[in-house]
Amino acid sequence: MLRVLEERQFPFGELVLLAGSRSAGTKLCAGGKNLTVAQIDDESLASVDVAFFAAGASVSRRYAPVVAQGGGIAIDKSSAYRMEPEVPLIVPEVNPGEVSRHHGIVSNPNCVVIPLTVVLAPLHLAFGLRHVTLATCQAASGGGHMLVAELESQAQAAVAGDVLEHSIYPHVLYGNVVPGGWSMFGADTEEEVKIIEETRRVLGLPELPISVSTVRVPVAVGHSASVWLEFADAVDPMEARAMLADAPGVRVLDDPESQVYPTPRDAAGTDDVLVGRIRQDLGRRGGISLFFAADNLRKGAATNAVQVAELALVAG
Repeated sequence: MLRVLEERQFPFGELVLLAGSRSAGTKLCAGGKNLTVAQIDDESLASVDVAFFAAGASVSRRYAPVVAQGGGIAIDKSSAYRMEPEVPLIVPEVNPGEVSRHHGIVSNPNCVVIPLTVVLAPLHLAFGLRHVTLATCQAASGGGHMLVAELESQAQAAVAGDVLEHSIYPHVLYGNVVPGGWSMFGADTEEEVKIIEETRRVLGLPELPISVSTVRVPVAVGHSASVWLEFADAVDPMEARAMLADAPGVRVLDDPESQVYPTPRDAAGTDDVLVGRIRQDLGRRGGISLFFAADNLRKGAATNAVQVAELALVAG
């Protein structure tokens, strides 16, 4: 978040870092200055113009209203307000106009929903979406920095021939793919439910049929997904490719014969949603399939939040 604020030259007069008691007192470098993290409380938020929340739903529910009541704008990256009708859920490339109806709180979507809707929105506008199916490949960083550290330790243990241990995640992630690890809602994971509900809300398509399986993969940074799309009318993959090439926030990498297609490694450290393998879906008449990859820490979280704040400042 700090890196993105600096890169985008976000217009702030003073930058204040706040956290809970465990992290208060930590020193961080931001904007060429050494800053001390202070402990969050109502008083520390009283005069804040823009506050970025990245500390979980309970913290957001407790403190985001304090920012709003003080006349500021809270940009929340947790799931706390994503399905609240009065709180806009924004992907700037998709529904920027929604930000104008905020009442002091704006929500950032799930880290899969953001790149997914960046890809789907221009295709829906041109061809009319009827059904979406996707299987995700989600990086360890989506489960927190401690899971990334656990994955790294497992890789080191594998090289050394030691036993691979796990405590942060229910399975060893190294050399593995896991279709779970999230809380369950009946037969679906919490993540699958979020993707369905939030995608519909961002696109403004409350009845859009969406089928999804979420999978955790042994990658540090970069979520990706295989996607199958059905439209109201038959779509030529060449038309879809041209539409995506002109879409904001999208970069098409699509030359499989030359081994050019999106990968999480290519997406890491960038803000583009990389799209490729755009082709006819042989199982659905007129449907297409594609593959995308995006940095879940940047466009899937921090960059989108900063873009939302930029929109909110312009909207007033």
